[in-house]
Amino acid sequence: MSKTDVEKTGFQFRNGRWRSSVHETPVISGARFIAETFKGYGVKHVFFVEAILRRTLVEMEALGIRRVLTHSEKAAAYMADGYARVSRRPGVCMAQSVGAANMASGLQDPYLGCSPVIAITGQREPFSRYRHAYQEILHGPMFEPVTKYNVSVEAVEQLPYLLRQAFREAVSGTPGPVHLDVTNHRGEVIDTAEANLEVIIEEPFIQYPSFRPEPEPECVEEAVRVLAAAERPVIVAGGGATASSAGPEIVELAEKLSIPVATSLNGKGTILENHPLSVGVVGTYSRWCANRVVSEADLVIFIGSHTGVQVTNEWMVPRPGIPVVQVDINPSELGRNYPNTAALMGDAKVTVRRLIESLNTRATETRWAQRAQQLVRKWQDELEPLRNSDASPVRPERLCKELTDVLPADAVLVADTGFAGIWTGTMVYLTQSGQSYIRCAGSLGWGFPASLGAKCAAPHRPVVCFTGDGGFWYHLSELETARRCGIKTVTVVNNNHCLRQCVEPVHRVYGETPGKREELYIFREVNFARIAEEMGCLGIRVERPEEIREALETALVADVPAVVDIVTDVECRAPSAWAPS
Repeated sequence: MSKTDVEKTGFQFRNGRWRSSVHETPVISGARFIAETFKGYGVKHVFFVEAILRRTLVEMEALGIRRVLTHSEKAAAYMADGYARVSRRPGVCMAQSVGAANMASGLQDPYLGCSPVIAITGQREPFSRYRHAYQEILHGPMFEPVTKYNVSVEAVEQLPYLLRQAFREAVSGTPGPVHLDVTNHRGEVIDTAEANLEVIIEEPFIQYPSFRPEPEPECVEEAVRVLAAAERPVIVAGGGATASSAGPEIVELAEKLSIPVATSLNGKGTILENHPLSVGVVGTYSRWCANRVVSEADLVIFIGSHTGVQVTNEWMVPRPGIPVVQVDINPSELGRNYPNTAALMGDAKVTVRRLIESLNTRATETRWAQRAQQLVRKWQDELEPLRNSDASPVRPERLCKELTDVLPADAVLVADTGFAGIWTGTMVYLTQSGQSYIRCAGSLGWGFPASLGAKCAAPHRPVVCFTGDGGFWYHLSELETARRCGIKTVTVVNNNHCLRQCVEPVHRVYGETPGKREELYIFREVNFARIAEEMGCLGIRVERPEEIREALETALVADVPAVVDIVTDVECRAPSAWAPS
């Protein structure tokens, strides 16, 4: 938010902070304070389930904040997550006391995905707790594992401190969810009480990154020395690179030293996938060529990556003992899984810029870069016949090829987990700088509601959700939300009427034992296009590959939310991750 934008909301910049321009310490209700604070921090949408902070919701309407009523607390959290990832500012979700457990489970994905979501729930007054009050259960322990900041608000006078701190915590350092538990199961005490409450907006915490710390110069010099000694370095860009908008700097560093670049799923889009130094997504949901390149490297430069299981394929890629340079804004991540040869604590964008400034050499294309390109071409050549397959039912590789060709230059692609993450992460190519990608951190069903939040954050950008039928079933009811609220997304359903990722594991467990193994992963065959039409959306059923392009193009220009239900081959499984023998 620019200075002009904040001034337009009714704030003045005084003593280093944005303050309400009305008067110094007005007597206002908690409802008005919350609404004005949200407005000042640039919150344009709030996702909620009735009944919580009703007076606050009324005040929000007066200030132009859109209230999006959802069908479940978990969906509200996922919408706030998608909103936060695309807008780069906190997403807000709210629910009454009985919905708190559902909302806490919905915060697992933004917590794992490092997304700044502010969750507000109601809680019984202190005197009624532990006495079997209606809907009473202790909320704090449920939110503790999935938040950075988890507090109770028992008096309206606490709001100025705790609500501002919630914004600070959400966007500072590694972004993440926070939770405010307000008094009364519907928050009525905080809503209606009045006090002298001054609305103060702290500009650095309106969006992330709130600050961009720089690494110490001697650490940069050490990293440069390590880089200079490497013959086969590779960059692995993670979600922290995306959060920092470090893509241009990473590409510049890669080009300067002719270093191949792999990404995590959360880092997808850091480098365009038609760039000669791009090797694709590495790890568990990956291209084999990316895993091969990282495994053959003699130095791995992790930029904004937690170096967890998924990006390293169970810590096998790269192999243990490989020299590592790691860049992270959170010092506790440096060396967590791979001992660092050189560690750089700082914002990814700024830190990579310092590395570039400290280098005094420029490499021509190396044999190492040529080797990486050779592996990528081999992977592409193997895949190409499947991407052009005319088989019916449709092969998912062909679906990914058609989506790549149709995806608008400024589109947001939102992917569910499981095979949806593998198909999109590896086979839908982002080749234009305006395209972006967000994906689920592990909770199947996240994709569709997250895409609704993403569209709210970027109403003028096309938003395409890629999910399977297994994922779409989770929050199918939110189609009604999309239609009622005019949230015009395109949902592509890879419909093979089963949990395809589970088929082989189930068969391995059964072995030769007879039984109804299909009961563990098969669904009824359902036409989601008809369900979409019943809810007032556009529904298109696709049964042959030559129909895909026209269906996607029609959906992208529709005046209502659209579902493209594509019947795919149940026998097609996503490729397994390559690992060194």
